[in-house]
Amino acid sequence: MTETVQHWCDGKVFTGESGRTAIITNPATGEVTAEVALASIEDAEHVIDGAAAAFSEWRDTSVAKRTQVLFAFRELLNARKGELAEIITHEHGKVLADALGEVTRGQEVVEFACGIAHLLKGGFTENASTSVDVYSIRQPLGPVAIISPFNFPAMVPMWFFPIAIAAGNTVVLKPSEKDPSAALWMAQLWADAGLPAGVFNVLQGDKIAVDELLTNSKIKAISFVGSTPIAQYVYATGTAAGKRVQALGGAKNHAIVLPDADLDLAADAMVNAGFGSAGERCMAISVCVAVGAIADDLVAKIAQRTRTIKTGDGTGDADMGPLVTKAHRDRVASYVDAGEADGATIVVDGRAVQADGGADGFWLGPTLIDHVTAQMSIYTDEIFGPVLAVVRVESYGEAMDLVNSNAYGNGTAIFTNDGGAARRFQNEVEVGMVGINVPIPVPMAYYSFGGWKNSLFGDTHAHGTEGVQFFTRGKAVTSRWLDPSHGGIELGFPQNA
Repeated sequence: MTETVQHWCDGKVFTGESGRTAIITNPATGEVTAEVALASIEDAEHVIDGAAAAFSEWRDTSVAKRTQVLFAFRELLNARKGELAEIITHEHGKVLADALGEVTRGQEVVEFACGIAHLLKGGFTENASTSVDVYSIRQPLGPVAIISPFNFPAMVPMWFFPIAIAAGNTVVLKPSEKDPSAALWMAQLWADAGLPAGVFNVLQGDKIAVDELLTNSKIKAISFVGSTPIAQYVYATGTAAGKRVQALGGAKNHAIVLPDADLDLAADAMVNAGFGSAGERCMAISVCVAVGAIADDLVAKIAQRTRTIKTGDGTGDADMGPLVTKAHRDRVASYVDAGEADGATIVVDGRAVQADGGADGFWLGPTLIDHVTAQMSIYTDEIFGPVLAVVRVESYGEAMDLVNSNAYGNGTAIFTNDGGAARRFQNEVEVGMVGINVPIPVPMAYYSFGGWKNSLFGDTHAHGTEGVQFFTRGKAVTSRWLDPSHGGIELGFPQNA
């Protein structure tokens, strides 16, 4: 009998009443390994109600107690993160090293949230007016929802829920139905760490669950990561319902390689940034912009490295795993077909890769395409797969125009040994996260993650101090206390006759 991955509510597994399910596959074999429950509106309401019921007690739990639970969760996660990595590889397909790296990056936000006491401090002004003091405090919002994508089933939720919980909110996590088990594993870990029942909840499901989270009045804020069209929908629907929303969308990340760059460093970076995690990440470099006469040498160096990548089952010694579903694999391959039809040069073709894995796995090897132009769909669209396009330009200005005219603004990078060029680039580029000789500029947890333009809807980025601001709201208090000599309470002090 196929196992069904269920919801988590009130500190335990919750079996919904909808009767609807979706299949879960192992991408390396194509085998159906389990099913996941898909919530009805009533199931979603039950989970949301559980989070709402737990809020008042958790809000009033001392900061000291909340951070003790955070520290306990951190220690348990650190000791057992190998288990979580195996779950991710089994359902998502990425190699174990990538999965373990994902968990480790998420753990950084947990560690950041352990310092929430400092981050929640307000200000105080004594005698703002005569005998009047003014001070500020930050308070939690209430039950909040996280809607996370398939590509990082542990890290992306951990961008949000450690800070939300540390700040005194309760959480409903809606993971992707493609790889839902990581969320349930983390829910159990929270329980093991001593988190009270109802503070962290998991709602499995599809659009029915999402729409209930977006419109239910008990949910006060939405954190979303996914494609730009869905991010736009989440932002519009959530804000129309009066919610605070941060919706992180898609990307088309460029790396500019200037003529003075170290081409070996740049080629290594392009391979790692383009094909790591099979390109299924919003910070992947999908466009390499070669400036000037270096293009032939750069493409040759990238191709040489690309051909050594071993594609296979993520539980073995492969460098790159399969794509998450057959439909997604076929979609990515169709972009390669289109690029070839449009006249681009297929330098390394991953469509016929001989993978070290199941014959029915969702395989597409690393693919390098040269002579791509800005009019081709392989350039304009977010592909979300192991496809690296090379665009050749003649000047820095042409490269900058290419990046800044793009609809997305998530991440970008420049490779150069010229400090002046790098400084000019970081100043002029219209992108939220910038790398200088760093291909994937994901900031540390105490900075905030997020892009510009069509890569972010809402004003607040993920984690860091902006994350703390998102999951709290400010309150200013003006107070005045009469001195006891004015007839106030008798404090029992000695009095002169």
